Amino acid sequence: MTIDPVPPLGADVIAVVVTYHPNSDSLGALLRALAPQTESVVVVDNGSQQDVGGQLDAMGHPNVTFVPLGKNLGIAAAHNAGIRWARKKGAKYVLLMDQDSVPDAEMVAYLLAAHESLVASGKKVAAVGPRFRDSSSGYISHHVRFGRTHIARVDCAPGQEVVLTDFLISSGSLISVDVLDIVGEMDEPLFIDHVDTEWVLRARAKGYMAWGHCYAVMTHSLGESRRRVWFGRWREIPFHKPFRYYYIFRNSVLLQRRDYACSAWRRVDTIRLLQLCVFMTLFHPQRFKALHMMLRGLRDGLRMSQ
Repeated sequence: MTIDPVPPLGADVIAVVVTYHPNSDSLGALLRALAPQTESVVVVDNGSQQDVGGQLDAMGHPNVTFVPLGKNLGIAAAHNAGIRWARKKGAKYVLLMDQDSVPDAEMVAYLLAAHESLVASGKKVAAVGPRFRDSSSGYISHHVRFGRTHIARVDCAPGQEVVLTDFLISSGSLISVDVLDIVGEMDEPLFIDHVDTEWVLRARAKGYMAWGHCYAVMTHSLGESRRRVWFGRWREIPFHKPFRYYYIFRNSVLLQRRDYACSAWRRVDTIRLLQLCVFMTLFHPQRFKALHMMLRGLRDGLRMSQ
């Protein structure tokens, strides 16, 4: 679908930025890019040891509010705290942002224009999100759909501004408060991984679809480190700390057991878990810890009640 390319100002948008031990320079770059594009920004801190509030005061952004949670409650709880703050301020939209993402100058305006045009055309919109530029390689991602055996990329045709997508990462997602009222907030027990996946799947089950913008772009960091390996072909694999694989596997199993998870996602995610297990066991610098966490995650996902 083609959307009017002239972007309006993001006057109805409040950005929710979640921090956890943030790098001051990176956080400053994010806020400098984000504050002019939104009505206000709420920074929700998940129990960082440093004085994040003091860092924000030193940056001197007038429309930035600090909400400390006191301890690490997870990304979903932090998003929900920011969403509730935005509701009280009368926000029409919330923009979810990670501390390691930096939007391009037109990103919010493009997302807002697309969201409003899609709704005006009768679409039930869950969220609209940008493409992201990998902070290490400079590679700009494609939007994706669930294929038969893998996540398949969706190319934007010349002049096309939005494409239907099956998945958006939470960072950069523009969501209307009205849709949050219908779909619900983020699933806090998931804590960190698959929070975005779960919400999009839940929205999809209610008839609301995610859309990817072809021109809106942000810089984003994937994984704590990356390594180029040969496995049938050259692949660049992002590595996380071992504890993350616990949540990836546990939360995948939990979502596999929920009736609103579509069969296409179940099939693709099962294959992805098998690939992760092979790749991390072969190539992760802490492979035995990573494998241990994967197995713990599988066990706990099967044991936990829904």
